[in-house]
Amino acid sequence: MKRTILVVDDEQDMRELLQRSLEPDLNCKVVTAGTGEEALKKLSGNPFDLVLADIRMPGMDGLELLELIKSQHPQQTVVMMTAYGGVDTAVTAMRHGAYDFIIKPFEYDALLVRLEKALERALLIRENQQLRMDCGQRDGLQDLVGNSAMMKRVYETIRTVAQTELTVLITGASGVGKDLSAQAIHRLSPRRNGPFVAVNCPTVPEQILESELFGYRKGAFTHATQNKIGLFQEASQGTIFLDEIGDISPPIQAKLLRVLQEKEIKPLGDTRTISVDVRIVASTNQDLAAKIACGEFREDLFHRLNVLPVRLPSLHEHVEDIPLIAGHLLRKHCTALDRPLKRLSPDLMDIFKKHAWTGNVREMENLIIQGILFSAGAEIQPADVGLAGIQEAVPGIPAEMDAGLFTLTYKEAKAKVLEAFNSRYIGRRLTDTGGNVTQAARDCGLERQALQQIMRRYDISADSYRQ
Repeated sequence: MKRTILVVDDEQDMRELLQRSLEPDLNCKVVTAGTGEEALKKLSGNPFDLVLADIRMPGMDGLELLELIKSQHPQQTVVMMTAYGGVDTAVTAMRHGAYDFIIKPFEYDALLVRLEKALERALLIRENQQLRMDCGQRDGLQDLVGNSAMMKRVYETIRTVAQTELTVLITGASGVGKDLSAQAIHRLSPRRNGPFVAVNCPTVPEQILESELFGYRKGAFTHATQNKIGLFQEASQGTIFLDEIGDISPPIQAKLLRVLQEKEIKPLGDTRTISVDVRIVASTNQDLAAKIACGEFREDLFHRLNVLPVRLPSLHEHVEDIPLIAGHLLRKHCTALDRPLKRLSPDLMDIFKKHAWTGNVREMENLIIQGILFSAGAEIQPADVGLAGIQEAVPGIPAEMDAGLFTLTYKEAKAKVLEAFNSRYIGRRLTDTGGNVTQAARDCGLERQALQQIMRRYDISADSYRQ
């Protein structure tokens, strides 16, 4: 659908000139009004992406018009123009809510650039309004973003499973939002008023995880000087989220199976069991069926966990949602970092749509935070996030290599390509396993020692992939 601009100017020649010029150059529809009153009437019946209004007009002047527009349509993007203004006039217009201020006579190319930015701002606001409306309709799902058919199926699945007391297993690659989905299930469930307790299983050492989950009694081990309530008891009448459950050890798997079967726990050092009233939601980025085949995960526990499966798609499976997700993350982090609202440049958005996103939404979130902090202006450019020149033309090999690759000898070019391949391939494996080298080696079909040798050779650190 074409973008629309309302041009308000008392001079007919100026209105006709702008209409003839802007429609082809900005690929938009231009509607004109000769007075402020006429402009308000047209605004009341039709939404416009942008209002371009003169200040000096007979009757209602541009500043009065601006004030009325902002009172009736607070989100409307308005650019003011005048042949008589100075700094004071510009400041007054900005204070009344104008997005930009242009002095006549203007340089036409510069005018196009500024109007294009104003139209981009209007698009961002419209997407934000749509997102907020969708969030309102998806009460409890506000942290999950996307309007694709695939994501709508995810929302419907979450709504359905949330209304039950059954165990849920969320699967998906790292960075797709498994933790946000678990929180949504809790918020939409009858247990929403109870606690939500999250446990990141890989980050807790095995010898500590058992006592954290089930608690212990005084004297159960050295330094156990008092009783400790476990996380299952803390989550009583609420939800416990076991994140990346595929990494827990066989002994703890056995004890967790008892919790699922009997709805009771046994703290360390205690001779009696304690009943628990808690709903379990678990997640994993691993192939549990493969782990079962290797004897690393109990099949009976898997079937107890996988009562209601929820699969979250990787970002490359719903590319059409990238602009919405990027806009959501921009607003979220500009607010969190106390920075003015910024936007992605068209070049960067094109790159985002073609990017591999091995780290999914979490990778995008990191890049956007970098862009907010390191961009000089209101628009984040590819160079601000280290993506200048990236075209993603050849999977595994950065496209910016192409220009210089054939200036090298065969040996030098091969070494460079191998370095790029190993960095990207092993980086993806480590991203998928959250920095777990043993699991990454298994996924690569390598011995752990062999993978470590490759990582040392190409200076790849597992620490940077751990959450």
